[in-house]
Amino acid sequence: MTADHLVRDFVGYGRKRPDPMWPGNARVAVNFVINYEEGSEASVPDGDEITEAGLTEGGSGSFIGRDLAAESMFEYGSRVGIWRLMNVFGKAGAPATVFACSQALVRNPDVVFAIKQSKFDVCGHGLRWVRHQSLSEDEERTAIATAYEQIAELMGEAPAGWYCRYAPTENTRRIVVEHGGYSYDSDSYNDELPYWTEVGGRKHLVVPYSLANNDAKFARGNLGTPDAFFTHLRDCFDMLYEEGAHQPSMMTIGLHCRIAGHPGRALGLRRFVHHVQAHQDVWICRRKDIADHWIKAHS
Repeated sequence: MTADHLVRDFVGYGRKRPDPMWPGNARVAVNFVINYEEGSEASVPDGDEITEAGLTEGGSGSFIGRDLAAESMFEYGSRVGIWRLMNVFGKAGAPATVFACSQALVRNPDVVFAIKQSKFDVCGHGLRWVRHQSLSEDEERTAIATAYEQIAELMGEAPAGWYCRYAPTENTRRIVVEHGGYSYDSDSYNDELPYWTEVGGRKHLVVPYSLANNDAKFARGNLGTPDAFFTHLRDCFDMLYEEGAHQPSMMTIGLHCRIAGHPGRALGLRRFVHHVQAHQDVWICRRKDIADHWIKAHS
């Protein structure tokens, strides 16, 4: 029998969507997510057969063996990109969420310290950057628990949420719920509001993520310029803001240090942050804030 949380739902909230009752009666809740993965990806020095080349500038072949070019692109994200992104949000006084692979945090204590200073929240993004489909259920359970423990120790605060680097398995959500430490997961792309689901007879909160509003489109050739990135994000926000007069919702923007952390793209991001801040009745918030609000206001 199919588990309750694996039954597909094509209806959701339908036409009568709930009022999220965002703080300040905001029309849109805007959440920026920085994916911090550098140092957790597949690499030959870490015992893998290949070097991960996903979401890099291209030109690397994902061949068997060590790819020094792809390695250096990941290093850019950790050496340069993360600091540029944090500078963009720091100067704007805007909060953000870090989707962090725990091994990446272990390898850069200065980033850990900076995240603590920024007051950004951290969502568990894996022990390593691996496909959970390649793990047994016990291996996946261990990976999720270990990531939680490492992030909690490093940050001094446990991660509130969970998000798989690649798509989750049929076991992921159940394992997250059974773990008991996570208050939500973001392993879904099916809505613009959080929603409750039932897993093993227990209520569980899902805060959907977005690959539509995501800088990964640069790496995949769908976006070419900072202006295109800004225009896409602006138009999405403007539509949600217009609709928000009667039906508020949320907008997630996904960023990667080795992609949006490059100067031109970061400039496009900065323009969008300023565009959002120029509007009234907008809640720029952390992902944990959205989850906490939903648990309190829509339990």
